[in-house]
Amino acid sequence: MSGAPGPPAGPGRCPLPCALRPAATIQLGGGAEPARPGVAIIDLRFPRGAAADVQEIVFRNFYTAFLSVRVQRLGPAGSRRWVTCLRDYCLMPCPHTEEGSQDYFSLRRHQMLCDVDQVTVVRFILRQPSPVWLHFTIEELQIFPPGRKSPQKDFPSWLSQLTPPEQPASLHGELPDPEKVSTEVQQMWVLTEVIRARQAAARIGRFDVDGCYDINLLSYT
Repeated sequence: MSGAPGPPAGPGRCPLPCALRPAATIQLGGGAEPARPGVAIIDLRFPRGAAADVQEIVFRNFYTAFLSVRVQRLGPAGSRRWVTCLRDYCLMPCPHTEEGSQDYFSLRRHQMLCDVDQVTVVRFILRQPSPVWLHFTIEELQIFPPGRKSPQKDFPSWLSQLTPPEQPASLHGELPDPEKVSTEVQQMWVLTEVIRARQAAARIGRFDVDGCYDINLLSYT
């Protein structure tokens, strides 16, 4: 559940049809003045008393500080039961300031406190304890059902028609014996050292004549 600068609903999704009752302000018992701190209720019903599975609830806040959500679900033999699926969720970090007052919010299925299948009515309970704001509600309310899984895409025909010779060859059983490879590498290293030593000896003995050095071939610095 999070606030956002714009509507979080993605493209291609269709909200459920529903009838929204305007916010009703809770009043003190026997009095004509609205209760303070402010409390209001919005009911959302599906057409002709139908039931729906809820995946996501999207709305824009308008100076509501805290939100609770209750749903009416179908039970056995057509019975109906009210359950709370969200309790006192904070929409405004500080009710007396503007932060979060007009943000978009998304309430997702996995964040609910209870199951939200076979829902007939969704009730939003709004609270604003601050006397700074005279009016508060939630707007642009939409409810989305669970999305259908996209069908598995077919593999390209050329990939499914590959013949066995075209498949990558397995290297299992074709690798050489590691001990044999190690022995051959050592032999090559020894041979390389012998050749290097002979080349060095040839360079050193280029002034040698019959086991002695010719003085005329040497230079002094």
